[in-house]
Amino acid sequence: MDNFFDNQRILNIIWKRKFHFVIVGVIAILLGAVFSGPTFIKPKFKSSARIYPTNLGEMSEESKTEQMLEIINSNTLKFKIFDAFESKDIFSVSKDDPQYLTYTFDIYNTNVKTSKTQNETVEINVMAYDPQIASDICDSIIHFYNQTVGDMYRAKNWELVQISKKQLEKKYAETDSLINLINQLRQKAGVVGVYVQSPEIMRGYIKALIEGRQSASQADIDKVKSLYQNILEKGAEAQKLEVAYNGVLDEIIKIKAVYELNLSEYEKSITYSHVVEHPFPADKKSYPVRWLIVAFSAFSAVFMALLVFLILDYRKED
Repeated sequence: MDNFFDNQRILNIIWKRKFHFVIVGVIAILLGAVFSGPTFIKPKFKSSARIYPTNLGEMSEESKTEQMLEIINSNTLKFKIFDAFESKDIFSVSKDDPQYLTYTFDIYNTNVKTSKTQNETVEINVMAYDPQIASDICDSIIHFYNQTVGDMYRAKNWELVQISKKQLEKKYAETDSLINLINQLRQKAGVVGVYVQSPEIMRGYIKALIEGRQSASQADIDKVKSLYQNILEKGAEAQKLEVAYNGVLDEIIKIKAVYELNLSEYEKSITYSHVVEHPFPADKKSYPVRWLIVAFSAFSAVFMALLVFLILDYRKED
């Protein structure tokens, strides 16, 4: 066996058996061409798309393209594709099969590939036996991506809407309570507004004292004195209620702005991708690559023939 793979020995056999190698190669090429044809290997067509992420918020340290890939490759989106193309029978798996999901995911992952390009776009490649189906799946992935992201953001915005709504209800209840307290002071003490009333009552009180002996009646003087006394006794409380009421109104304005913003975000309908390259039905198959199969078949057959001839030649010498 020392000279079994001797270069000179191999070259001699190749020259000696050159016609045999030609025959083996031709047969291998013919068989490869036949068995790689549509009769034995059903051809597949590829549809591709490239998309840019847009309108995405910051969720983590991932780039927006990586966020897009995470969502496109999520099981949530895959289930939507399964349901949308169930009637097309492209997955060829019955839902009654106990391993339905295992087989379906395997078929999907084999025929759908996504990747990030150097220009930060996401490339989607779909293989299918029907070129129109391949294009439709590619389109559906983009559609369901936009839908999934929209559902995610709407769910979050609706949560914020509900929180803001509860805060508004709480603040409105506070204003009702404060208004009731302020009305009670108005009815019992006649205190309408401390900031407005105090200067007027003070002027009226002084005027009444100065003109008391001349024109003002005792009833008017007593009324002014009573209001003045009520301001002294209830003014601080009324002022506190007014400040609290105005503070709650300011908070309501701020919360309402947040509420309306989140409600607007919830109700809007936008896309979360820019389609750079739209998918279309291919007019030429992408699988199988026949020349590659034929070349591999010919090389393998010639190599096996060489091994056989080497063995026969070695035994002949023995």
